[in-house]
Amino acid sequence: MPPHAHTGSTATQPPVPISITICGDGGCGKSSITLRLVRSQWTSEYDPTIEDSYSITRRIDGIVYHLSLTDTAGQEEYRGMWASSNLGADAFLLVYDITSRDSLDALQYFNDLIDMEAETRLDNAARARKAGLNPALSDGGGMMNGGAGSGAKTIPPIKIVAGNKCDLHESRQVPAAVGQTWARERGCGFMETSARLEVNIEETFAIIVRRVVEARKLAEMGVMDAEVGADMNSRGMTKPLSPLPSNDNEKRGPGMRGPNIDGDKVGRGQGGFWKKLRCW
Repeated sequence: MPPHAHTGSTATQPPVPISITICGDGGCGKSSITLRLVRSQWTSEYDPTIEDSYSITRRIDGIVYHLSLTDTAGQEEYRGMWASSNLGADAFLLVYDITSRDSLDALQYFNDLIDMEAETRLDNAARARKAGLNPALSDGGGMMNGGAGSGAKTIPPIKIVAGNKCDLHESRQVPAAVGQTWARERGCGFMETSARLEVNIEETFAIIVRRVVEARKLAEMGVMDAEVGADMNSRGMTKPLSPLPSNDNEKRGPGMRGPNIDGDKVGRGQGGFWKKLRCW
């Protein structure tokens, strides 16, 4: 049985669909992160992606989720091919390479597109409320058909920034604090990852799932942008991420605890600077 196949009472409940678009500059490791999650594989060969789609299931907090992942093109010459369906995702993972400051700067292009999409969804939500509808129930694709296409979606997308290749600390150009500040200023959660050593890969996607679930619950309660302030704002911001609980029922990859960098753990450390940083 595959490691993430489960039996029991939840087998009769269909997995909850969540769509995630992975974006960032060419060569920053988007495909490596995706393949680590989907196939537990890593390759050092760089093969530019135009667009690949994957579907996987994960059990998180006792619920099974069906994740639809879209690994998008990073090279500038391909960015015009970004389909509107990519912007219809429930969440976005914005990936940069910690050894390239340019790759962090390149995320601004994608962040601007996502923020415009967030504005559109909030407008859709306002129209739904005006028509006497619950924006969460009328969300065009969010909970009912997996988020394919923007349509009339009403829940602003979740944004998480991942500083990839954190194992290459000797070549680091972007300090973790700089990446975190960039993310915070744009309303994104923040993690550092290593696809090669399988550091914070499963955790990052678990955070994405939890934040999407939280946003959906807020929408179901009728708590939208202007009312929650600290939770979301008109640019689709999320509040700081909470620490991940230690749950032995969830998958832990062989590299989950991460390498030792100057005495601090990159993954689930036992204190120190990184433990405080990685949780927001």
